[in-house]
Amino acid sequence: MSCKEADHANLPQPTVRYRVTRLRAQLRARARPQDVAILERFFKTGKGEYGEGDVFIGVRLPELRRLCRESRRTIAVSEISQLLRSRVHEERLLALLLLVDAFDRGGVTEQREIYQLYLANTEFINNWDLVDSSAHYIVGAWLENRSRAPLRRLARSSSVWERRIAIIATLHFIRRGEFEDTLFVANCLLNDPHDLIHKAVGWMLREVGKRDERPLRKFLDGYAARLPRTALRYSLERLSPRLRKHYMEKGK
Repeated sequence: MSCKEADHANLPQPTVRYRVTRLRAQLRARARPQDVAILERFFKTGKGEYGEGDVFIGVRLPELRRLCRESRRTIAVSEISQLLRSRVHEERLLALLLLVDAFDRGGVTEQREIYQLYLANTEFINNWDLVDSSAHYIVGAWLENRSRAPLRRLARSSSVWERRIAIIATLHFIRRGEFEDTLFVANCLLNDPHDLIHKAVGWMLREVGKRDERPLRKFLDGYAARLPRTALRYSLERLSPRLRKHYMEKGK
């Protein structure tokens, strides 16, 4: 979720360096060093893992959301991009929360700027929590009344994070009762090798089924045998025991 709406038209405008430096200091003041090892394990930062080399300082999500609410009045989109390119995970996540908030409050011009900034910096949106807290709020929302072609490009990317952005972005459409793009992207990702994509595809298929079982069952009738086991299992969680058994038997 984004921070709540705020009017910042008449606020003083300190220097960019001051604002970003102060925000980083506030973030570190909320850090719990004892949580660093827990977060590193949870987000798989070990050698050969998907989050290898990511740096944590020990700030939990509720604190990040609180800091987002407190700081949205004094930082502009151009400055948020500095945080988005940080080596520190919590700074990148805070940047994304701020971008989601700014997108939600912004007009078309600012929303376009945020969307373009987002897609130009996907190399820094490089863990599942970063994608899941932002893709549908920015990419999905921007594409609502526009061509969905960018989703196809993202779904075919060599970057696991761009592929995850493609499927998670469709949550925006699912919530509007539109399922075609989710099913299209899920089809594109049928043979994806990465477990994080299997989980994301299964999650989005489950979200479709929560709203209407018919398109989910039609998709599963055609593709259950090709879906990775994890994706299939996630997609079935809201179906009846009888249907779960039926589709699991069809699966890989």
